[in-house]
Amino acid sequence: MAKIRITKEFRFEASHALWNYDGLCKNIHGHSYILQVTVVGEPILDENNPKFGMVMDFGDLKRIAKEEVVDILDHSLIINRKAFHKGFENIEQMFDRFHLVDYQPTCENMVVDFAKKIGSRLSSDIHLYSIKLNETATSFAEWFAIDNL
Repeated sequence: MAKIRITKEFRFEASHALWNYDGLCKNIHGHSYILQVTVVGEPILDENNPKFGMVMDFGDLKRIAKEEVVDILDHSLIINRKAFHKGFENIEQMFDRFHLVDYQPTCENMVVDFAKKIGSRLSSDIHLYSIKLNETATSFAEWFAIDNL
């Protein structure tokens, strides 16, 4: 049977600030992110399987991406842990949802993080093919498995 790619798209709102950056993005600002997750596999051939004809149930892919990325980051502030210093002691008083990461929260680094998290949740017969994250309508980063062998 042929290998088939399926893609599920997600949208979430989040803000971030780039630590030690020399431009405007060092300030807290937000984006309407669009995340596309593509997996590859062979459609299930077992007629007795309720997922017959599917590479993967879109609902299962949705659940994984929401649990690992979307539900965590939606309406949150994403900050590099190195930027978390004096002045942030009471961040909980300002933000209910903030997420400290061990990397600069650029679109590029976020797709790498998302690929690790989502890829680790897939069954052995399904492989993560790509992650695309639009930060704006005209700016995005992409991660491809083939580039990361």
